[in-house]
Amino acid sequence: MKGLMNVVAVELKLIVRDPMSAFFALVFPAIMLWVKLRDGDKPLRDGTSLIDATVPMLTVFVIGLAALVVLPATLAHYRERRVLKRLRVTPASRAMLFGAQWAAHMLLAVLGSALLIVIGLVAFGLTTPANVGGLLVAWLLGALSLGSIGLLLGALVPTGRAATVIGLAVFFPMVFLSGAMIPRESMSGSMRAIGDLLPMAPAVQAVRDGWAGAATSPLTLGVMVAISIVAGGLALRTFRW
Repeated sequence: MKGLMNVVAVELKLIVRDPMSAFFALVFPAIMLWVKLRDGDKPLRDGTSLIDATVPMLTVFVIGLAALVVLPATLAHYRERRVLKRLRVTPASRAMLFGAQWAAHMLLAVLGSALLIVIGLVAFGLTTPANVGGLLVAWLLGALSLGSIGLLLGALVPTGRAATVIGLAVFFPMVFLSGAMIPRESMSGSMRAIGDLLPMAPAVQAVRDGWAGAATSPLTLGVMVAISIVAGGLALRTFRW
C-alpha cells in the first residue's frame, strides 16, 4: 500500500507540473465560473440560483477533463515512450497501474473542485451543500464511471497525441449536452434528451441533487456503477503494455 501511495504522489506531481493539465483542470474552470457569474447571480427557470447550479456542474467538468482527456493521454504517452514495457517486468499489475493512475488524476479533480468551491463561497455567495454525504457519493461514482471510460481509452490508444484528440472529441460533446457547462434548465428538450444518453449526465444530475439536498434516483447511481464495471472490465481486458 505504501508503494502504491508513493506512485500516486509521484504521478500527481507530474500531472500538476504539466502546464496544460494544470491550467485546464485548475484555472480554466475558475475562469468559466467568473464568466458565468460576471452579470450577477440570476436564478434559473426552476428558481435555483446560478451559482448553486454552476459550481456542482463545473466540478463534473473537472472530473471529465481529468478522466477523459488527461488520464488516457498519460497512459498513451507511457506506452509511446515504452514506460509500460518496463513496468511489465515489475510486480506492478494492470489493476495496480490503473488504480494509481485513476487515483492521481482524480486527486487533480479534487483540487480543481475544491478551488471552485472556495471561489464560489468567498466571491459569489455559494450555498453550502445540503447533503454532503450524498454529494460525496455522487462525486465518487462520477469519478469512477468517467475514470473507467478514460482508462478504456488509455488502454487502446497507441500515442499521446491520438489520445488527446480522441479524449477531447469525447469530452466536449459530453460537457455541452450533459449539463456540465450549460444548465439543463436552459437547454431545449431535444438537447436534454440527447444529453440523457451520455455517461456524464448521471454524474451531473447526482452531484447537483446532492448539493441541493434532493434525493438521487437509484437508477442514476446504478447507471454510474454499471458504467464503472463495464468500462473498467473492458479496460483491464484490452489493455496493451
